Amino acid sequence: MISKIKNIANTEDKKRLLSNFFSLSVLQAFTYILPLLTLPYLVRVLGVDKFGLVMFAQAFIVFFNILVDYGFNLSATREIAINRENKDKITEIFSSVMTIKTILIVISFVILSIVIFSFEKFTSDWELYYLSFLVVIGNAMFPIWYFQGMEKMKYITIVDITSKLIFTILIFIVIQEQSDYIYVPLLSGLGFIVGGIISLWIVYRNFNQSFIFQDFKILKTHFLDSSQFFLSRVSVSIYTSANAFVLGLFTNTTMVGYYSIAEKLYMALQSLYRPIVQTIYPYIAKERNIKLFKKLFIFIFISNILGIILLYLVGQNIFDLLFTQTIGNESLEVFNIFLIAMFIVVPSILLGYPFLGALGFSKYANMSVIYGSIFHLVGLGILISIDKITIYNVAVMVITTELLVLSTRIYWIRRNSLWKK
Repeated sequence: MISKIKNIANTEDKKRLLSNFFSLSVLQAFTYILPLLTLPYLVRVLGVDKFGLVMFAQAFIVFFNILVDYGFNLSATREIAINRENKDKITEIFSSVMTIKTILIVISFVILSIVIFSFEKFTSDWELYYLSFLVVIGNAMFPIWYFQGMEKMKYITIVDITSKLIFTILIFIVIQEQSDYIYVPLLSGLGFIVGGIISLWIVYRNFNQSFIFQDFKILKTHFLDSSQFFLSRVSVSIYTSANAFVLGLFTNTTMVGYYSIAEKLYMALQSLYRPIVQTIYPYIAKERNIKLFKKLFIFIFISNILGIILLYLVGQNIFDLLFTQTIGNESLEVFNIFLIAMFIVVPSILLGYPFLGALGFSKYANMSVIYGSIFHLVGLGILISIDKITIYNVAVMVITTELLVLSTRIYWIRRNSLWKK
């Protein structure tokens, strides 16, 4: 009888995991494929220089996005997954997170305004930065952490895809000449906001989720609990989004454009693995099924290697197809460097929160990226001081940083004998 119950439970677990994986895969695919569809069009219409300016603004706004998220996409997902059957606790978590995010939006907007009107580099394009900030508001409204924790991703997949699809189509309709670059962040931001509004309505209607103002002590508890995750996300941004920002400060927007083209493709490759990570993270946190994780890790590791080799062989053809004669070889050369980074970053991601974090060792996962960010900042500082801050050197810095992060995670896993459990 007990064996039969376990089999039923395992079957239900598999169905739930497959359902969430499918929903997240479709969602992630559209999240990155739709921008990739517009990428060659925007580069051609706006030119590499204006495209680089838009990417520089996005890289700058990412810091505010991380501040407003404050690591809740990890901490709140974990807490909701653990307390899924406790309605009062779920309401406390939901209300606290939304309240804290609202406060952080206001703080972020004030900081943004101070920066814009304090430095000429930002003042000259102030409209671009304010419109780019719409994405921060939209992301804050979109409670993906709630649906992940509940393991009910199917509810928001269609909504998010539809909103992004509509505003992606508008890119091709509205952006017709170089001066239309200002509308790129506007359309992108509106897509996020519309998706966020509808997703909150789903939370209210389908989950009967209410919002209740929480005491300051409760807000403080959730805020402090997520601090380690916030530090982790800030650290990751230093050797991801910060690169385009630093290039914009010390080179020019054309170089940012070349680098961002390759980086967009690199991030799209990473996004292929995020549905797996987002699906198994709450499951491993709740069920501690290490045996399943090991099987997935080996399969993904081998698939990643084969995929990288294939992309290297056909990379030139892909760039010729996407960009024709719009850009030179600079972006392709940077992309090839990023392909090397993919050998390292995929196992590193898998050993992070789906493994260390889910098993209660999030401190080690967080510390690995904090060490990596410090190393990366020092490396960028050296490149700046010796006047060697180029798109190629920055890309190589990404490889060395990711290698350090992976090595640190492997060290902590071996030290705690987690792989043998």
